[in-house]
Amino acid sequence: MPPQALIELRHLTKTYGAGDAAFEALRGIDLTISRGEFVAVMGPSGSGKSTLMNLLGCLDSPTSGNYFFQGIRVETLNQDQRSLLRRHALGFIFQGFNLLARTSALENVELPLLYRGYPRKQRHQLARAALASVGMPEKERNTPAELSGGQQQRVAIARAIVTNPDTLFADEPTGNLDSKTTRDIMQLLRHLNSALGISVIMVTHEDHVATYARRVIRVMDGLIESDQTTDDGNTADRK
Repeated sequence: MPPQALIELRHLTKTYGAGDAAFEALRGIDLTISRGEFVAVMGPSGSGKSTLMNLLGCLDSPTSGNYFFQGIRVETLNQDQRSLLRRHALGFIFQGFNLLARTSALENVELPLLYRGYPRKQRHQLARAALASVGMPEKERNTPAELSGGQQQRVAIARAIVTNPDTLFADEPTGNLDSKTTRDIMQLLRHLNSALGISVIMVTHEDHVATYARRVIRVMDGLIESDQTTDDGNTADRK
């Protein structure tokens, strides 16, 4: 593997069902993502992009092929081992925020630390620092119902980064937000990527959202259709 490779996929496939009902969601994906990249994965409904994200995020296992994450062969891990990898190396942001409704912003951000067994004082310190890093230090006592959609997503991002993950997976992170809030959230993700070095892998169907990424991968019919990097507004094909 390349020395700085974060992720490497070798002819990864995923088939649902069997026999005449079998559906090949992924039909042989070869892909390398380096540490510190900001990657957008795009494609129409049914293209395989969500399946690819689920495999990359260790939420599912491939049917065949190899998936290396930091040199670990993920496809050989059992469910508990994949869960540990998610807990210690990955952060997740979802379109629906997935915050606990009756829990304060601070307590929502603390949840991953609670699962790891951090003591209460340390949880508070780390959660407050994460909220401050996303511009929400004054909202720690507010519940989700007392926050706007953009503020809720900032809390969700703080929760995703509070454990200092290697990689952040964002699934349609601006799907429920207006255009101004979308810009704010995408600028925040770009800052986390450029300033903190967190690798960001994002699924989106919106072209203007994908422009915030440095690399855009388009998936079609279970295969990578195109793989392009952007540099100062110029696009270069990686294939």
